Amino acid sequence: MTDYDAVVVGGRVAGAATALLLARAGLRVVVVERGRQGSDTVSTHAFMRAGVLQLSRWGLLDSIERAGTPPVRRTVFHHPGLEPVTVTIRPRGGVDALYAPRRFVLDEILLDSALEAGAEALRATVTEVLQGDDGRVVGVRLIRPDGSGRTLRARHVIGADGIASVVARQVGAEVLRRGRHASAVLYRYHDALPTDGYEWFYAPGTGAGLIPTNGGQTCTFVGTTPLRMREARRSGAEEAFATLLREAGRSLADRTLEARPVGRLHGWAGHPGFLRRVHGPGWALVGDAGYYKDPITTHGMTDALRDAQLLADAVVAAASGRTHERMAMARYQSIRDRLSHRLFEATEAVAAYDWDTPTIQRLLREVSASMSDELDHLNGLLDPSAAAPAARS
Repeated sequence: MTDYDAVVVGGRVAGAATALLLARAGLRVVVVERGRQGSDTVSTHAFMRAGVLQLSRWGLLDSIERAGTPPVRRTVFHHPGLEPVTVTIRPRGGVDALYAPRRFVLDEILLDSALEAGAEALRATVTEVLQGDDGRVVGVRLIRPDGSGRTLRARHVIGADGIASVVARQVGAEVLRRGRHASAVLYRYHDALPTDGYEWFYAPGTGAGLIPTNGGQTCTFVGTTPLRMREARRSGAEEAFATLLREAGRSLADRTLEARPVGRLHGWAGHPGFLRRVHGPGWALVGDAGYYKDPITTHGMTDALRDAQLLADAVVAAASGRTHERMAMARYQSIRDRLSHRLFEATEAVAAYDWDTPTIQRLLREVSASMSDELDHLNGLLDPSAAAPAARS
């Protein structure tokens, strides 16, 4: 039996970021991740401004750049029959470029930084969330790759284990809101595919994008409704990819299909968005475990870093005695909900794929406005690592 201030279940972007902030604040933290460190995962992996702000604030942006992640200084929007609209990334809040690191790059940087700050890491699968006689979560039971078991006790158990979160399921986290729409996506990486920053394409029933990333590669994705994707895939995934690219934009299809593909074609069948209750006695959720929205607005990683910051603030405030735990966690929930509402609504509407050009342009303005609200809030926050270390349990 080992005591920690926090057990973080899941060592990807949300979990590793949360562990990093808690460890920097002086808490004793262990990250339990069942996957292999440095492995890739399905992800659009494009950061928006608020995500880059967090990486910069935490001192990690240099590592992202040294890993060969290219800076993105403009975003181009393509609509059928209209000239492309280019938006330059203007310096604001210490951010003068966007970045889209591959997940095996980003997740490893975050987890390594957490370990450097004093967090521990275990490769294991959590099998049970433990509760005391009073119903408070007090730890987890896990099994390691060699088959051995272990029990970890903690003041806080944090579920950062994705959409199908074991922590959320076992604590009975209530779903506060459910989405109705979902994107089915195909994507692939290409060498020498020219792109002018982030490029987004919106045509009737289809959305697509080009995302420059590490190693001189570009991620090309195309999304549509699950029904339309199933119809397109009757001729095979490769033919569906080409067909949907052409529907999204002829210039997109021409550039992509002429470039050299790297690796296989990846797919995502889609999942409706949701917001879960993110706290209870002894437990909390962060990242996709607590809040998932469709990837068509490419905002998942940005919100994961945002919520890692909000949750870390709450846990540190409670551990230091500055704020009662219930009040601190309720504040985390309240801010998360307020900052998520507008973007969740706009993303739902985009993922319906039933818009015309004027409608999608209005929805994209809603997405942009919600990002500004998020950035304004984060700019006013104090990094938990600047707080006085909390007493260890």
